[in-house]
Amino acid sequence: MQSPLPVRDGVNATRLRLPDEGPWDTAMDYMMHRWGHIDPQGIEDRFDAGEIVGEAGIPLDRATPLRNHTFIWYYRTLPPEVRIPVELDILHQDEHLLVVDKPHFLPTTPGGTYIQESALVRLRNQLDLPDLIPMHRLDRMTAGILLLSTNPETRGRYQVLFEKRQVQKEYECVAAAEPSPGHPAVDFPVVVRNRMTKSRSYLLAEVIDGEPNAETRIARLRTFPGPGPATPAGQSATNAADGDTGRRALYRLEPHSGKTHQLRVHMASLGLGIVNDAFYPQLLDKAPDDYSKPLQLLARGIRFVDPITGKPVEYRSGLELSEAR
Repeated sequence: MQSPLPVRDGVNATRLRLPDEGPWDTAMDYMMHRWGHIDPQGIEDRFDAGEIVGEAGIPLDRATPLRNHTFIWYYRTLPPEVRIPVELDILHQDEHLLVVDKPHFLPTTPGGTYIQESALVRLRNQLDLPDLIPMHRLDRMTAGILLLSTNPETRGRYQVLFEKRQVQKEYECVAAAEPSPGHPAVDFPVVVRNRMTKSRSYLLAEVIDGEPNAETRIARLRTFPGPGPATPAGQSATNAADGDTGRRALYRLEPHSGKTHQLRVHMASLGLGIVNDAFYPQLLDKAPDDYSKPLQLLARGIRFVDPITGKPVEYRSGLELSEAR
């Protein structure tokens, strides 16, 4: 549903669905029930200023009955954010697409404690493109190629490519050269297929029994020495399968599906947890971001047949994994 309010400061207005019934006479009564304990005066001021609107942009006031609207829109009060010390590189821009290199630690879209400090909001403000929308997402801790649509009129033609899996993605990661104890040796290249679902605990994904819905082809590109015995084995900050004392390797990952944390889960399932992964194979205690130890996972490239020109295109990241020697 299209918002009747424009993007402001790079951020979309928030949409709220009002209940069909309840002990609230007005829309403001319901908002007070939801958020009055946080900022009751701010809610009243917004209604008085006509900053809360319904369908077609109709302003609501304090007396607007609850039943008059199904959805309402308003701008959230954004808390101050500390700037994440990373920068986006623009690789390509035309009337339809924007292609950027997203750094580690920067989320793709606003959420949680990151609103202004997201790739989408930064780019909307930097380029004055309020209609900018990402065509896919990268995890906050994953770096690399990110495609965004700059044109609402042609956006659907690119979205169809992703929906029909007509976009080929290539990733790289650094992990142990050999599986951790308890896992069998791997004959590369290997295809990992299993059934994944979001766990009920925390943000993790997990493998369950059933028909496979996730597939990744994994190839080992080259091996090289690890950090050496000076680094304590099993150092929790890296979560690497080899305890950080053995050899490491650079891997190419080609996903044929797009489940949450798929690449991280598939590598961990082989006993090859990606270096600096705080989730897999073991969930580590939450800690402040350590910008010197980014997750060693990079979206290296993306290719598809452009639906506007009919020509094959490919975009490649200019970033490098810090542990890929």
